[in-house]
Amino acid sequence: MQNRWELRKFVAPEFLFGVGAIEMSGQYAKNFGAQKVLLVTDPGVEAAGWVGRVTDSLHRISIPYVVFTGVTENPKMEEVRAGSRLYATAGCNMIIAVGGGSPMDCAKGIGIEVSHQRGIEEFEGVDMVEYPIPPLVCVPTTAGSSADVSQFAIIADTSRKTKMAIVSKAVVPDAALIDPQTLTTLTPHQIACTGMDALTHAIEAYVSTAHSPITDVHALEAIRLIAAHLPGAVKNPQSMDDQGPMMLASLEAGLAFSNAILGAVHAMAHSLGGCFDLPHGEYNAILLPGVVAFNYSACPERFDKVAAALGISLEQAPVAERAEMLVARIQALRSSVGVGDNVRRFGVTKSDVARLAEFALQDACMATNPKPMKRADVEAIYEAII
Repeated sequence: MQNRWELRKFVAPEFLFGVGAIEMSGQYAKNFGAQKVLLVTDPGVEAAGWVGRVTDSLHRISIPYVVFTGVTENPKMEEVRAGSRLYATAGCNMIIAVGGGSPMDCAKGIGIEVSHQRGIEEFEGVDMVEYPIPPLVCVPTTAGSSADVSQFAIIADTSRKTKMAIVSKAVVPDAALIDPQTLTTLTPHQIACTGMDALTHAIEAYVSTAHSPITDVHALEAIRLIAAHLPGAVKNPQSMDDQGPMMLASLEAGLAFSNAILGAVHAMAHSLGGCFDLPHGEYNAILLPGVVAFNYSACPERFDKVAAALGISLEQAPVAERAEMLVARIQALRSSVGVGDNVRRFGVTKSDVARLAEFALQDACMATNPKPMKRADVEAIYEAII
């Protein structure tokens, strides 16, 4: 049993939370000594108008910038390299990322490459980044990835058709400008998938073998907020009564998982995302019930607290039925926000399972799963969602 007061490290960036945070981009760039900024984003975020809000802020303080929009969902090594080249040729000395997890992870990868002058593929794993990256400010526009506060960067290796997990405090952003109003331009499906991603972060952090009293507080509060506000946010994307709490939930979940790490859901989702280039949050939502059912016996008392945070009490329920009740609650929440329950529609077949399992078992997130997994266990969970 883990010693509750075992020594633990907690890392987090400076963050500014609230409506109007995005308008502080220029001031933060000035504070970090920016001479020229590489602004990393994607075409969707640019079209939504949030990039313009950041560039207007830079203009007001007369800080030059260049915009890199060559980021796709599940950022690729090639995109990191293209951004690194632009950073160098444009003479930048700072990075601002505006968007969801993809632009923020790509920005972290660019920072690693320009500070080390080596390819991003050399930094896969835990604590492989040797030197500090250039100053990095993140402006999240989704309530899910939490890349704005985490020590994770996830980059797709297209040659191996998998995702690389890079875990290092060197990629914790210097500052996060967290503005809930950026969520109001998302589609209901984007809100649903990113919200389920945040829920997965919180649950996996709470039952991780590396959890601590500090991460527990953040994880449970994130679960409570998501259970209460995700359906409303999906139903009415313009509602700040729901979007504000969802952005706070993403922050809380990010602080939790960045320091407690994750588990099998993310390891298996990374493998899927590397082979099939589709939304990470949706993969997490589909995998979460099966992994919870598998892991429940490893720490039932912690999963019972997860259930309570989701709004159901298991205290009076027969022990044999508790895991099933928790799984049913997660499935009901997933269904209520319109996320599916299988990956067949993405083209995944039974013939893919062996390779998916191989990469999942090698993922860094598997190390802190509460219950050791064998290859057969991973394959069984994959097969159940095909």
